[in-house]
Amino acid sequence: MEAYTTISGTATATIVEKKSEFIASASFAESEEAAQAFLNTVRTQHRTARHNVYAYLLREGGRTRYSDDGEPAKTAGLPVLEVVRHSGLTDIIVVVTRYFGGILLGTGGLVRAYTAAAQAAIENAEIVTVQPVRDFTLALEYSLYEQALRLLEAAGAKVTSTDFASGVTVSATLLCGREEPLLVALQELCRG
Repeated sequence: MEAYTTISGTATATIVEKKSEFIASASFAESEEAAQAFLNTVRTQHRTARHNVYAYLLREGGRTRYSDDGEPAKTAGLPVLEVVRHSGLTDIIVVVTRYFGGILLGTGGLVRAYTAAAQAAIENAEIVTVQPVRDFTLALEYSLYEQALRLLEAAGAKVTSTDFASGVTVSATLLCGREEPLLVALQELCRG
């Protein structure tokens, strides 16, 4: 698995365009089921809304999907999907709910409004990078414990647990790709 960028949790934003209210909700979704569940939650929250337009982009199978939900073709869902694509994020769903204000916006106005709402939700989101890690366990003598901790810290490893018995057993997590230098340093410390 390679590192990727997504959002943590959910984020919302609201814009008003000619009395129509556009409420954008963005959420982390690692599967199609999670995306659909979030979409259903938003639809339930906004039962009286005219439209719940959505777009999602998933790492799993490179899956993308969007819906104009009754708006003119390619004026709502596709602009939201383009915002997601240009953000560089993945494993994300953005749902934009529209409460009609009585004034027609035209196709250009709809594209601009849905685009602006989706961008605002993503700007309000906490963006995170997900990186693969490797878990490992290290068995040491008590005399080597402090030195091993310094080596782990220098390598950027996070100690998850320590067990003190006849020897010391340290469990830790390390970003993939940083194992080799740490392994060499630990072998030198333990003399092979």
